[in-house]
Amino acid sequence: MINTSFKPKQVTKRLMSDLHERAADVISNRFGLNEDAEQKTLEAIGDKYKITRERVRQIENAALASIRKADTFKAEQAAFDELKEIIHSLGAIVSEEELLNSISKDKCVQNHIYLHLVLSDIFTKHKEDDNFKTRWSVDDETAEKVHGALKNLYADLKDEDIISEGELVSTFLGDLKDLSEKYKNEEIARRWLSMSKNLSRNPLGEWGKSTSPNIKTRGVKDYSFLVMRKHGSPMHFREVAKAIFETFGRKTHVATCHNELIKDSRFVLVGRGMYALKEWGYTPGVVKDVIREIIKKEGPMSKEDIVDKVMKERYLKKNTILVNLQNTKHFKKNKAGLYTLA
Repeated sequence: MINTSFKPKQVTKRLMSDLHERAADVISNRFGLNEDAEQKTLEAIGDKYKITRERVRQIENAALASIRKADTFKAEQAAFDELKEIIHSLGAIVSEEELLNSISKDKCVQNHIYLHLVLSDIFTKHKEDDNFKTRWSVDDETAEKVHGALKNLYADLKDEDIISEGELVSTFLGDLKDLSEKYKNEEIARRWLSMSKNLSRNPLGEWGKSTSPNIKTRGVKDYSFLVMRKHGSPMHFREVAKAIFETFGRKTHVATCHNELIKDSRFVLVGRGMYALKEWGYTPGVVKDVIREIIKKEGPMSKEDIVDKVMKERYLKKNTILVNLQNTKHFKKNKAGLYTLA
């Protein structure tokens, strides 16, 4: 939490001291400066005074202009300068939510700070759009570079990518050329990353596209993918269900887990109840499909070599593989005694 030398509510009180009663009330209600911290709509305020929402907007804009012209506004410049330095310390551009939360957890105090940001032209507000959350900046050049680097970072990601935070931060900072050294640290980089609506972290703290099921986990199959990827080798579906509970605190019925795994193309059934991730190089399909892919890739092979390679793909008994090799619809022996595709 960042402690300010000024008291936001006291600054606001002085700034609004010259406003007429109705104008002050409109500003208080619009910005949520009262103790209930409720930011009221133009319609709600209009109903109170029996005036149109457009008239309320006019009163609000006139009141803000009046504050900016008053001597009391100039007298509070030190508070605005301090707020500017706070934003610089957070990276020169920061999401509105993080900025306000870094100063106070009290919603009413946050609303007073927000009013100060709106009043001074020191601060630039960047409205929420398809790529970013609402954010504030005090350095246009830095803001432009950060926006560009975040867009580049997203463009270089594949839908299925999962990247550790350390790797992503390193890549991100590497793309920020000619940036002031005071901003080149991991804490600020993570703060900038959090402004993006296109990049997110999964429950294990790994980064990727916000829309990816590997990041935006929605059910058993997504949690299964994460725990298996963390485990690093094939798991029985009972083990997966147990790991989901131990890792994420989510109770998962083993039958539900089995049903979800068998339907999702990210997983490959490699044995009785045993699953692996397709991204590990396991071939989808039943035993004959695995044998076909191996022969396609390697060419004619001996029975022993085929058994050896299939055993690396599947948790099976040797006899199961041999039985499949006898299927003459799919496999045959050449003159050299090696198996080929029929």
